[in-house]
Amino acid sequence: MATPVNPPRGMRDFLPADKARREHALGVIRGVYRAHGFDEIETPVVEDWSRLHAGLGGDNEKLSFSILKRGITPEALDAAARTGDPEALADLGLRFDLTVPLTRFYASHRAELPPVFRAIQIAPVWRAERPQKGRYRQFVQADIDIIGEPGLLAEIELITATSHTLATLGLAGCVIRVNDRRVLTGLLAHCGFGDDQHGRALITVDKLDKIGTTGVVDELREFDAAAAERLGEVLTRVEPELAGGIPLTAEAIARVLPAEPGELAEAGIASLAELGAALDGVLPDGVSLAFDPTLVRGMGYYTGTIFEIAHPGSGSSVGGGGRYDGMVGRFLGRDVPAVGFSIGFERVVDLIELPAAEGPEAIALVFDADAEYADLAALKRELVANGHRVRLEKRQKNVKALLARVTEEGFTAFANVRAGMRRADELEVRPLA
Repeated sequence: MATPVNPPRGMRDFLPADKARREHALGVIRGVYRAHGFDEIETPVVEDWSRLHAGLGGDNEKLSFSILKRGITPEALDAAARTGDPEALADLGLRFDLTVPLTRFYASHRAELPPVFRAIQIAPVWRAERPQKGRYRQFVQADIDIIGEPGLLAEIELITATSHTLATLGLAGCVIRVNDRRVLTGLLAHCGFGDDQHGRALITVDKLDKIGTTGVVDELREFDAAAAERLGEVLTRVEPELAGGIPLTAEAIARVLPAEPGELAEAGIASLAELGAALDGVLPDGVSLAFDPTLVRGMGYYTGTIFEIAHPGSGSSVGGGGRYDGMVGRFLGRDVPAVGFSIGFERVVDLIELPAAEGPEAIALVFDADAEYADLAALKRELVANGHRVRLEKRQKNVKALLARVTEEGFTAFANVRAGMRRADELEVRPLA
């Protein structure tokens, strides 16, 4: 029986056309981010197990791939099984996101970095997901983060850079949905949920688009029926407005939230209104902002503004992020303001088209079996030196099929190589339609 040759479940191979589209997207993302003043860094794919399980990664910590310590014996395996102590077996793990490595990186190198550090990280991460459409065990994240800026300027820069990246990729119709964790927390307190109930309540509110207001209220009644009903009244007012998009203005926000949402929520509302005013008229065509008071984002470390990108061509968000002011302090012992925005690369790359090649042509040189290798090498060297992409293709019986294949592979022209040809000016280069 033949040995299976597929990649591991949840991981993928990429054919040349797919890889070309991915590299195009990566080049656009890097270029726009750098134009907005961000600098790229690189961190190891492996971090200490204790750091990956320090409570910073939310549910993603449960999906971390751990790396067994060297020299683990059967006795050690049995002991770990009895005690339920995974750290007895593993001291390292594959990163499940780029935020935890960034905070460790900043804590390690802060003396060498500017007071406000603008970072780019584009790299693969690993999660032990149950593989399904749109969910993989290895995938690329494309993050930008600003560390050290406590004011809204950080959010403004991140949203501006991200929106320009989306527009440059050709993703029209993107909506950046914005909320603030202080609004959510204040809203739950206003409705009567206790502090110890907030985490569970947010998990339920996050299901609004799947189970609707009635489903959210029914699920939350088990905690506090009266608070659930009050929250239901707010969601009933909000839900119809979401489809049309709620402008990020003080007036629009006040229209959908309770008249007196509480001091904490009011601080978040004021911040959101200021953010909307600063970004008014700044974003490129095809990208818009909208207030979404039901936006939660799953990571527990968010402390302020949160955002998520919606696109009509995707059933899931194609990016998101937020402010996480308390996270860096876990390593430094003092809080450092931080905010980040991540483009969902795997979802974005499926939505874009590879643009037509520009510049020098990509030429396929079709040669006969009796061609001299020295002649072919000389021709290829000259064409490459002139900036062309060149491939040598031995003539087949069905030349039409050969030319169709190289056209699909991105070549724009071809030339027949006859015996004795050694110079590029001897070739008749013809376009591939």
